[in-house]
Amino acid sequence: MSHSLVTMSYIVSAILFILSLSGLSNQETARKGNYYGMLGMAIAIVATTLSGSVTAFGVLIGALIVGGLIGARAAYKVEMTQMPELVAIMHSMVGLAAVLVGYANFMDQSISLEGVEKTIHEIEIYVGILIGAVTFSGSVIAFGKLSEKINGKPLLLPGRHWLNLVLLIASVVLGYEFLHQTEASGDALIPLAIMTGIALVFGIHMVMAIGGADMPVVISMLNSYSGWAAAATGFMLSNDLLIVTGALVGSSGAILSYIMCKAMNRHFLSVIAGGFGTTSGGESAAIEGEVQPIDADETAKLLKAAKNIMIIPGYGMAVAQAQHTVYEITKLLRAKGKKVGFGIHPVAGRMPGHMNVLLAEAKVPYDIVYEMDEINDDFDSVDVSIVIGANDIVNPSALNDPNSPIAGMPVLECWKGETTIVLKRSMASGYAGVGNPLFVLDNTRMLFGDANTTMQAVLKALENK
Repeated sequence: MSHSLVTMSYIVSAILFILSLSGLSNQETARKGNYYGMLGMAIAIVATTLSGSVTAFGVLIGALIVGGLIGARAAYKVEMTQMPELVAIMHSMVGLAAVLVGYANFMDQSISLEGVEKTIHEIEIYVGILIGAVTFSGSVIAFGKLSEKINGKPLLLPGRHWLNLVLLIASVVLGYEFLHQTEASGDALIPLAIMTGIALVFGIHMVMAIGGADMPVVISMLNSYSGWAAAATGFMLSNDLLIVTGALVGSSGAILSYIMCKAMNRHFLSVIAGGFGTTSGGESAAIEGEVQPIDADETAKLLKAAKNIMIIPGYGMAVAQAQHTVYEITKLLRAKGKKVGFGIHPVAGRMPGHMNVLLAEAKVPYDIVYEMDEINDDFDSVDVSIVIGANDIVNPSALNDPNSPIAGMPVLECWKGETTIVLKRSMASGYAGVGNPLFVLDNTRMLFGDANTTMQAVLKALENK
């Protein structure tokens, strides 16, 4: 394939990737956005394979088959509840690829550059490995936390900020030494290897110090890191499409992280320094009072009497796979002339858009799914709010307890409605490890048990005349 044809193919792929991001920004066009992305990637792979730069076709085809089979199996087997950790581990693969490509470029004796070009190429290698290593180790820890193989509580080491500063300074000093050794034809592998180890430690420490409620921000942040790692790989390989694609992913991930932090009333740097769940200046207010249990039949009676109903999903709904049953209840209630909506918090679930994807899977109409800012002022007119497996995003202490670990975080103010029904397996605290005074309010009722089982019982009670 001629160079001009390869360039044209890369331009088409880049346009398709931009269209993909545009499509993914809206629920109605998300499926089309996925198709654009798949087509763009297929064109990019074919164009690169036939560009003339590839000679080991056997190795390439074998890698494509193995990677394709792993991806297909993951897409087929992974449940929606496991999507956040799948995304995290995929980010780690991008980081690892950047590290391996960086070392391969460093050891490639066929590359002969001089002067400024040589220095720029060495900086590309160093920065690419640095970002890749941080992304790899950080994503592995995020995977462990999201899959609950690692405790979700933040690990706060004494003097952790000073430790991060020391690691950063050491990386800069080692970068200078790396460039000096390459210029002097010395052993530049030693400072490069030491920096890689430091970057791996930094990634581990950074994510270990972040609390559970900030994990959606961490996912989008690591998404951004993986993009910049891909862009750095593109510079090392002189691949324009990889540079453009990495920049798209990196910038969109950074923008998403900023939007989520703004929605949580957080500063991005404070998340990196140690997120929700960290120790605050004082002790959180004690939660006093008794919960008021309710059963499925009583829940059905409240729903039959209500005119305006708001459903607030959380990670518990994903675990129970209750979204389909919830939509059956929604259709039944709407057929009876009742107004039913879904309130989505920006960080509900374990990754950005987690609840939106679940509801779309259950074919819930997009026009009854509302973001927090759209419906938070309307809870005064809501007769019944149903909180399904959520805790931190409906916690009043975020607004009225300055010592709470989630103080200042905007939440869905469902307690302002007439009645709130909370579905939970037990009285355990949420992912941020924070108790919730909502559970003991006078107008709150607790419906205990598996969300899908209890909602099926509610559906059956609603169907019985």
